[in-house]
Amino acid sequence: MTPVLVEGVWKYYGDYPALRDITFGVERGACMALLGRNGAGKTTLLRIAAGLSHPARGRVSIFGNEARDRATRHGIGILGHGIALYDELSAYENLHLFARMYGLAEPKRAALEWLERTGLERVRDGLVREFSRGMRQRLAVARAFLHEPAVLLLDEPFTALDDRAIALLQSLLKSALAEGRTVLISTHQLREALELATHVALLVRGRLAHTGERTQEMLEDTGWLYRQYGEPRTAPASSRLG
Repeated sequence: MTPVLVEGVWKYYGDYPALRDITFGVERGACMALLGRNGAGKTTLLRIAAGLSHPARGRVSIFGNEARDRATRHGIGILGHGIALYDELSAYENLHLFARMYGLAEPKRAALEWLERTGLERVRDGLVREFSRGMRQRLAVARAFLHEPAVLLLDEPFTALDDRAIALLQSLLKSALAEGRTVLISTHQLREALELATHVALLVRGRLAHTGERTQEMLEDTGWLYRQYGEPRTAPASSRLG
């Protein structure tokens, strides 16, 4: 069974169609890089996949089940713009709380393990409201991986991370893929995303302009993908890879 299946998804904001008949699947052990300019619909699609928003038409299923089902959501790891951490709790208290919410057998052990793996063990008792943006993002990464989800949905996961933290996240994702988990990732940091991706989906103004395997040509020049599949402008210089 396909872990993530997007079938004929439409989404409107008022009369504006933010997503227009989107269909694709992401298989076990695959990483789909969801690409497109600001406003293309990437975040909207990820929110629907995470069960945080309803499509107007169509559906997104996770292992054949509705994304909004409680049991299904326990098998999803989400990292998005809101981060969803509790500012008045410490780093340890945040992870311990989420571990209990996910019903982990040893919530204390899981919380401590992920604080160590994300380099936050020295600030385990610090309040999240006092953390830098990068530290908060590390903690959000820990929360997303904490319960060993079968599906990871990541929206701009490299935001505010330094080079060491980016390398750590890439390592975690590579390990997850090797274990057969499924990843859907949206980011403007194309080098990092395409190095991980096995497949790409390009959204242009809410439409699926292209989906398929990630190629070496895409790695060498992301402008090729945009030019080939209908983006009206040349990809910005900052997105070129070399």
